[in-house]
Amino acid sequence: MIRRAAACLLILFSWAILLTACASLTTPMDPPNVSLESFSSEPSEGGGPRFLIKLRVQNPNEQSLDISGISYSIALAGREVLTGVSKDIPVIEGYSEGIVTLDASLKLFQMLRLLTSLGQSEADKLTYRFAAKIDFKGLIPTQRVEEEGEISLK
Repeated sequence: MIRRAAACLLILFSWAILLTACASLTTPMDPPNVSLESFSSEPSEGGGPRFLIKLRVQNPNEQSLDISGISYSIALAGREVLTGVSKDIPVIEGYSEGIVTLDASLKLFQMLRLLTSLGQSEADKLTYRFAAKIDFKGLIPTQRVEEEGEISLK
């Protein structure tokens, strides 16, 4: 009985060491700098309005960013109006930048609510928030990027 307990403790201790070693393999990374390059509407094929968003992604790290996918959203005045995902993203080498093209779909009812609320208020600024979750291939942890600001309506 004591041997079995000792064996279990040894196995648990081994797993703890293994998990600690695996965690130390990931190198710390600075999050990529993301800025909006362009935003345009796309022809709609029977569905809701679609948009083409081009982002400039700067890699402030030595290692390349091999991105497996991005999910993102854009909110205006606290209402999420655009969402999308993308998996066809070029590798961005270390200390360089690249353009990432994303397709986004409009949340029509959220947009209608936004337009209604804007018509009822006399605000001269509109807040925005861009949020993205970037998943990488390999041992690099997921990065979350968020940018907030205001757009003048005058």
